[in-house]
This record gives sequence, C-alpha cells and structure tokens, in this order.
Amino acid sequence: MVSWFSKSIVAMTVRMPKWFVGWVSRRYVAGPNLEDAVSIMMRLSKEDACFTIDVLGEEITSLAEAQYFLDEYLSVVDAIREHNLDANLSIKPTAFGLLIDEKAGMKNIETLVRMAHEHDLFVRLDMEDHRVTTSTIQVVLDLHNQGLTNVGVVLQGRLFRTLDDINYLETELGPAADYRICKGIYLESEDIAYTSYQDIVDATNACIDRMLAAGSYCSIASHDIPVVEYAKSALKSYGMGPNIPDPRPNAGPPRTAKGPGYEFQMLLGVRGPLRRKLAKNGHRTRVYIPYGKQWYEYSIRRLKENPTIGTQVAKAFMMPWTNRP
Repeated sequence: MVSWFSKSIVAMTVRMPKWFVGWVSRRYVAGPNLEDAVSIMMRLSKEDACFTIDVLGEEITSLAEAQYFLDEYLSVVDAIREHNLDANLSIKPTAFGLLIDEKAGMKNIETLVRMAHEHDLFVRLDMEDHRVTTSTIQVVLDLHNQGLTNVGVVLQGRLFRTLDDINYLETELGPAADYRICKGIYLESEDIAYTSYQDIVDATNACIDRMLAAGSYCSIASHDIPVVEYAKSALKSYGMGPNIPDPRPNAGPPRTAKGPGYEFQMLLGVRGPLRRKLAKNGHRTRVYIPYGKQWYEYSIRRLKENPTIGTQVAKAFMMPWTNRP
C-alpha cells in the first residue's frame, strides 16, 4: 500500500512550478544535455561506478521523433568512446517507434544495436508497461537471431508472467540471455501484477533465483535492502562474488565490460551510500544515468506512476545529507 504521506508529497510536487520540480529532479536526472551526463559519469567514475545511459523520452507520435532518438544515441556512442567511459546504453523501444510502425521501429533499434556491436557496447531494452512486454522480448530474440548478442532486456518482478518469460528466454537463448531484473516502476493492474510490497519483493527474489539457475547474466536493479541482501545470499549459494570467475557450469563466456555473471544497478541519486558500500566490497555497480530535454515530463510521469517516490522526494528535501548521489 502506498502511504498517505507519499501520495500527499506527490500531489503537492506535481502542482509546484517547473523550477521546483527541476530542483527535486536534479539529483535523479543528469541534465538536459549529453554533456551533463558525461560530466556526472566522469565524477562518479572515481567511485568505481560504471553506467548505463538513457535519453529521456519514450512513447512518441511520429517516426520523425524516433529519428531524433536514434541520432542522439549515436552521439552517446561517440561520447562513450571519446571519453573512454565504462558505459552501455539503455533504450525504450517505444521511443524508436515500436508502437507506431513495428517494422520501422525494429529497423531503428537494429541500426543502433549494430553500431554498438561494432564498438563492443551493450544495449539494454528497458521494459515499459505491459502493452509492450511481449514485443520488447521479441525484439531481443530477433536481434540475437541476427548475431547481435550485445542486447538484453529488463524484466519486472511484479508481473505474474515474468517467471514464464525467463523460462522462455532460457529456452530460446540459453546462457546468452542477459537481464536487468527490477521490481518495476509501472503500477500495473492487480489482474496481471503483484501489488503489495512483500509480494513484489518475493516475486523479484524468485526471478533472481531463476535467472541465476539458468546461467544467465543477472543485473540486480534494486534499492530495496531485502532484495539486495537476498541477491547477495543467492550469489553466495552459487559460489559467485566479487573477482570470482563465474563458476556456474551452464554460464556463457565472460561478457565484455561486465561483472562475473552479475552486477548491481541503481538509479542516479538513489541509495548512493549503499552503492558505494557494494563497490567497496568489490561488486560491480552500475548507475542508471538519464538525461534529456524531456526531464520535466519524465519527472512528473514517474511521480504520478509511482507515488512511493514521494517519500524519497521528502527525504531529499528535508535530509539531503542522508542520500548523497
């Protein structure tokens, strides 16, 4: 259940002037331009962090808008190479036109993934709401079938279907499957998703177990202590850990610029102390770096879709020293 406090904070924040929303979001969004994202990454690189870069914006109304995102991500690839950043890409398939023209959207995604492949860069397909779950998974399968194995998907623990999706991808891709598992930001209907906190945590942990058992690469994207602690315990049960080559007999070959079969991921500005502690203990930690001109729309949508963020907003406002990015 979302607390009345969180709901109240969100209701107030979305009605505040744009400058105030910008003040709140500046700890979670790198800025409007690629240069802002590069600056953040150069700074956090000193904390042994690596990165995944997201150009803000998703569901679009024309293929002309999709061309903007393709061009911007190609610039991101150039920036990663120019600054020698330990980074990969996160993209939202709808931003490339998947819901407008599936064939054209797929071509746009393939163009980017192919260029990234030429430079040994990985591309993560973010998972949006349930309307595109099946099509997003299919894009990954189609690209792998073309030999473009530098692409993986995000799965959301809260969805009932996710364990079946893991089993399906294991059958199709074997250890080449590469996941980011998260609880999921989208507040889906109770007909298709778990809605209570503990049920979502339990379901996410079950997905971690299944991914590890399948020999897949598992990116654990969570700020929840119960999920992080469970993941650490699960990794230990497989003999996995910092600086240990992946010992699973069904695991694939080591992946370029990745951890030994797993890594932890966190959003920019959230749980900085926890991320630094994990990194200090030798775990590979990756920070999700969103930037772009649509920072305001992104911030408002996130607040409306997941009112639990309200507690984080209040904490950042009243006790900023407790959560240094």
